[in-house]
Amino acid sequence: MFCTNCGKEINEHAVICPNCGVPTSNYEKYKKSESKGVLQTVIKVFMIITCVCSIFAFLIPLAWCLPMTISYCNKIEKGEEISTNFKVCTLLFVNVISGILMLCDE
Repeated sequence: MFCTNCGKEINEHAVICPNCGVPTSNYEKYKKSESKGVLQTVIKVFMIITCVCSIFAFLIPLAWCLPMTISYCNKIEKGEEISTNFKVCTLLFVNVISGILMLCDE
């Protein structure tokens, strides 16, 4: 692969040209994958915090918070798609912030 700016040969997986610093065609893919991973981590954190808080508040909400959190973590690790129904249920029953972030995640 060659840089579109300086014409030097670069690695085909390069995100930025090491010679001139111009982003390559791989830059947008890298940027999207990086931001998606951060968003999913934030969602996991809020869901886990809600589970911990549910232990101290009431045991009944924990009955649905814990399985939904485990299910979400498993689906993310396997690369499975999260359904809109699951996202809305998270919004209503687990954590408002996690649900909103899930609905914003593609």
